[in-house]
Amino acid sequence: MYSFLVVIEKVGRTFSAYVPDLPGCVATGKNRKTVETRIHEAIAFHIQGLREDSLPIPESVAIAEVVLVNA
Repeated sequence: MYSFLVVIEKVGRTFSAYVPDLPGCVATGKNRKTVETRIHEAIAFHIQGLREDSLPIPESVAIAEVVLVNA
């Protein structure tokens, strides 16, 4: 089992997601639920491709933090 940080952004009327530790692993969707499903599928597909090419699966090193700012 692997654990990766996923960044989800609202872009206009749609959502996009990417995985910082898996360059090129991205997904889009018209709502958050759709983009979450698609990024899970994209991660699985990405890992499968790395295995087929006998490439190492990157270690998850990306971190995220919510920062509260009183401006």
